[in-house]
Amino acid sequence: MQTLKLLIYSKLNLKNSVDIWYKINPVLGFIAMFVTQDIVLKFFFRKKKILNNGFSIPINSSIILAPTHRSRWDGLILTMAIGRRVTNKDCRFMVTKSEMNGIQGWFLKRLGCFSINQLSPSLSALRYAIDLIEKGEQLVVFPEGKINKNGKKLVLKEGLYRLARLAAKKTESITIIPIGIAYSKVSPKFRSEFCLSFGQPISMQDYVNFTIEEFNESLNEKMLKAEKIALKNVGR
Repeated sequence: MQTLKLLIYSKLNLKNSVDIWYKINPVLGFIAMFVTQDIVLKFFFRKKKILNNGFSIPINSSIILAPTHRSRWDGLILTMAIGRRVTNKDCRFMVTKSEMNGIQGWFLKRLGCFSINQLSPSLSALRYAIDLIEKGEQLVVFPEGKINKNGKKLVLKEGLYRLARLAAKKTESITIIPIGIAYSKVSPKFRSEFCLSFGQPISMQDYVNFTIEEFNESLNEKMLKAEKIALKNVGR
C-alpha cells in the first residue's frame, strides 16, 4: 500500500513538473542569442548602456539575479548583460505558469526557463531551482513578481528569500545581485534607449538570520538605488 502511494505521488509530481525538466537546447539557444542580441536589440534600441558600477562577477559563488521588472524586454537585456557571452553561463529564468503557455512556452522551456506557481509553489519546482543554485547556475528571479511599468512601490514577494534560505542549506556561497533596468520611455518604443545598472551584491550568509521583511527591505533599497542610476542615464 505504501509503495502504491509513493508511485502515485511520483506520477503526480512528474505531471506537475513536466514543464521544468528541460535542458537548454544548444542549437535553439545559439539561434535565439544571435537573433535577440545581434539583430532585435541592436535594431530596436538606439542606445544601450550597461553600468557595472564597480561590479565584478563573483567567483566560485552561486548567483541569483534580482532585477526590477519594467518590461518584457527585461529578460533579453539581462541575457545580453550577464548571459553566456559574458559569463559563459546561461540565465535560467523562473517565470509564472502563464508565461509557459502555447508557442511561447515551448520556446521558453527549451531556452532554460521554468515555471512556478507563485501562490503555491510545487516541491518539484523548488527542488529544481535549488539544484540550479547548488550547481552554480545563474538563476533570475524577479522579486516584484510582475511587471511594474511605473516603478510604483511594491512589497517584494517572499519567494526569493525563501528560496535562497533553502539553497543556503546546500551551499554556503550564494550571491544575490540587485539590478536596476530603465527605459527612456515608460513603455519602450522603437529607437528608444535602455540602461541596466548593477547594484551592490548581497552575500546570503550575511542575511540568514534576517526576517523576510528585513531582507526584502534591504533588497528593495538596493534594487531601487540601481534603478535610480539607470533612470538618470536614460534621461528620466
